[in-house]
Amino acid sequence: MYLIRKYLKWISTFFVLTGILLTNLNIYPINIFFHGFGVIGWTVAGFILKDRAILTNFGLQIPLFLIGFINLYAV
Repeated sequence: MYLIRKYLKWISTFFVLTGILLTNLNIYPINIFFHGFGVIGWTVAGFILKDRAILTNFGLQIPLFLIGFINLYAV
């Protein structure tokens, strides 16, 4: 559990920033996956740390990424 608490935010940050980079480079749909993994990691970190600001920010992004996944596979 200690390693998760220690590295989860950094790994999640890597995924979010990689997703943003891929979006700026217009590399789709892999950008959604990277950014989505980062958002899920940050949401878990917010839950573990009981940080409402992190939960609000990243937790509310999850439905947006679900819309992106649905649009990706519904076509």
